[in-house]
Amino acid sequence: MGVLVRRLRAPVTACFAVWMILALTCGATKASEPILIGLDADMSSSSAIGGEAIRRGATIAIDEVNDAGGVLGRPLKLVVRDHRGNPDRGVDNVSEFAAMDDLVAVMGGVHTPVAMAELEEIHKHGLIYLGPWAAGTNVVENGHQPNFVFRVSVRDEYAGEFLVDAAFERGYRHLGLLLWQTAWGRSGEAALTEALSRRDSKPVAVEWFNTGARSVAEQIEAIRLAGADVVMLIAQPEGGVAAVHDMAALPPDERLPIIGHWGFVGSSFHDNVRDDLDDVDLTFLQTFSFFDPPFPRRAEDVLAAYCVHFEGCDGPASVSAPTGTAHAYDLVHLLTRAIDQAGTVERSRVRFAMERLRRYQGLVRLYEPPFTVDDHDALDHEDFRLAAYDKNGVIVPLSLP
Repeated sequence: MGVLVRRLRAPVTACFAVWMILALTCGATKASEPILIGLDADMSSSSAIGGEAIRRGATIAIDEVNDAGGVLGRPLKLVVRDHRGNPDRGVDNVSEFAAMDDLVAVMGGVHTPVAMAELEEIHKHGLIYLGPWAAGTNVVENGHQPNFVFRVSVRDEYAGEFLVDAAFERGYRHLGLLLWQTAWGRSGEAALTEALSRRDSKPVAVEWFNTGARSVAEQIEAIRLAGADVVMLIAQPEGGVAAVHDMAALPPDERLPIIGHWGFVGSSFHDNVRDDLDDVDLTFLQTFSFFDPPFPRRAEDVLAAYCVHFEGCDGPASVSAPTGTAHAYDLVHLLTRAIDQAGTVERSRVRFAMERLRRYQGLVRLYEPPFTVDDHDALDHEDFRLAAYDKNGVIVPLSLP
């Protein structure tokens, strides 16, 4: 028996040594492999400026994390896919992301309809979805338990309250709604109507336009004839362009001011309406500006990094769609803290940690905390403000001279 043990011991010891070498090698290799974050956005179609703004904010934050040593000793890496504003393409992108080893989360793009179409696939794979733009209330209030969607952006329910407040503060009482016929437009209609009902009021008219509509002149005329003194606009870039063109074409005494959600600003919208804006009073919702940030030193550092990374930057006016950049920046840092808190990239455990993050001073606001078990929206109406384009197409808060 002793001879048998001695004969076995040598090969067993050798096998154990080989196993240890392989385990250590695999561990070392794993530690050097990046943790992936997907970006699923419009990178080439009508809202590509919004998609690029999100990519830039995420890139700056990822570089900061990597320069500080990464998370769990591993670097972060952004993987970009272009859905071109197409929901089916977005669903395909989410499926591709879900199959990637070490991909812990997907950051979405501008479009609520795309995000809504992706929800089933997101939750099927238990994939964390970070929302830096799409505002539809049901993107977050989606009925899934557990809920894998976390948003640093506008929520239509809160936006409706803010926009109605803004209209009333400016003296308007007869609000006409001009809405894109999509899930986002319906979400906006509900939010605006509910906000008005809390003021014992209702819209004087509700008019809809379809994707691809090149004119909304008939809808504007119906709103005007109903007695509206302001148009509340929820539109994608093409719809926004049509609304401004058609409003500017009216005689001066028939034109109505437009207060808009922000769906048209992540695009070349201003280039297409530049000649009309002198004739149309257009304002719209925003959440952040490098012109008057809540934490100036933090914003200065991010803006400096922006100008290092991206050509043609010489100050705040150079940042297109600043809300997309700021929201994406904060989301990456919040995700990083959740991964560190969870001690793993396992998606369900990181999701659990996202609901239990502690106080954090971001670029957009002081999060106290950003999310809870019952609330996956980090921003509220106190973070909103009205803005407008200046003569050079720069988005400027109305609070500034």
